Amino acid sequence: MLKLNTIGAPQGANRDRKRLGRGPGSGQGKTAGKGHKGQKARAGGGIPAWFEGGQMPLNRRLPKRGFKNIFKKSFQLVNLDVISVHFEAGATVDAQALALAGLIKHVDQPVKLLARGKCDKALQIHVTKASEAAVAAVAAAGGSVTVKE
Repeated sequence: MLKLNTIGAPQGANRDRKRLGRGPGSGQGKTAGKGHKGQKARAGGGIPAWFEGGQMPLNRRLPKRGFKNIFKKSFQLVNLDVISVHFEAGATVDAQALALAGLIKHVDQPVKLLARGKCDKALQIHVTKASEAAVAAVAAAGGSVTVKE
């Protein structure tokens, strides 16, 4: 009778692991396939892929330029024309709603509202930052922009 616990892998499916250093008859005895002496024969031996044999490495030969500001804030940008297409009049637009509409990728990262296009709907918009022109355009359409840091 065939049972699940008696089923094994088919013949030849599983190969035995190579047993190194087990005598001359094994074919992998003595030096265990590592040749004779040298850095690559030692335990923990070998050189990293980027090592250039003692030559001054590329990352140290090239000139260093520029500066990376680790305090820089990067915003997810959203324009008025895109918001007016995706939301109905009277809707509340926040990071959660923008993410559901597919306009931003990350709910936890700051959002900035920009003034490209027209806003002809009264929307309540909650963002981290907004341009003055965008705030004026939303206010002219009867909506409001709440900026929260």
